[in-house]
Amino acid sequence: METPEWRAEFNLGRRYQASYNIAPTDITPVIVSAAHFSDADDQKCARVVMPMMWGMIPFWHKGDYKRHGLTTNNCRLEHLMDSKLYRGPFKRGQRCVVVCEGFYEWQTAGPAKKPSEREAYLVYVPQQGDAKIYDKSTWSPTDVKLLRMAGLFDVWEDESGDKMYSYSIITFQSSKIMSWMHYRMPAILETEEQMNDWLDFKRVSDSEALATLRPAQSLQWHRVTKLVNNSRNKSEECNKPMELAAKPAKPPMNKTMMAWLNVRRKREEQIKEEQSDPSGDEEQDKHNEAKRKCSDGSPIGSPAKRPRFREFKKALRQSPGSSGSDVKSGER
Repeated sequence: METPEWRAEFNLGRRYQASYNIAPTDITPVIVSAAHFSDADDQKCARVVMPMMWGMIPFWHKGDYKRHGLTTNNCRLEHLMDSKLYRGPFKRGQRCVVVCEGFYEWQTAGPAKKPSEREAYLVYVPQQGDAKIYDKSTWSPTDVKLLRMAGLFDVWEDESGDKMYSYSIITFQSSKIMSWMHYRMPAILETEEQMNDWLDFKRVSDSEALATLRPAQSLQWHRVTKLVNNSRNKSEECNKPMELAAKPAKPPMNKTMMAWLNVRRKREEQIKEEQSDPSGDEEQDKHNEAKRKCSDGSPIGSPAKRPRFREFKKALRQSPGSSGSDVKSGER
């Protein structure tokens, strides 16, 4: 077995980036026959790996390649030959194999649930020995078993003549192995013979190629967290079993909210201290009562006593240098 060569493509500046959560319109590695790019005899059975966008761009579309308005990430096998989009690529032998470690599927079979409440699973092929598909430290690229899905690809050109390679994955009705999870499943190529027959468009006829597509017999899966519900989450926690995935960190609290909670906490502590120390309350009450008294013993806020004339006359007699005549003349 020869190692396929990597064929770089411009793809309007888009590049493949490895990810734990690939979504439609992302660039992924795809295997195709080298005979699509060379007529040499030694290339008839050769393979190349090249980057393509997930979601075939309709050949008739003009303008922004992301705004064609169609959902093309999957191609239904039963409608392939009737489809304006897929019939042409299939007749031209543009068959491809999409390789990955596994794919995510949401359980839609059974009682109806909201999309956000559906359980998500990672589906993959069984591994050998102690290899765990979600733990790269347990396997190497030479011994891991990748999942291979049959697809169709096409080449779209923009107004400037720049090309974009894109593909769709072929699906059909689920067999018993996956029907409990979802009513559709991808066409998985479990053997080397299946993959070769699907790719060798010059050797294998259209009808023979379609005959190679049948439900997979051996698959494994485990439930994953809802991180995969958002395609922006690309961390390695996405494909881990639910019980092994790290819990997402809580978002930092707003500074204003934090300050408000601190003030409230201090106030609650102060109230508890006052309620747990009654003697201190009595002393505080006495202190407050004393502060409400004036120096003459009258409470603060009560009207002051109005001085009487006899008290004023008595004070004048007691003061030095005063006489009774002065007082009389004063009275006149």
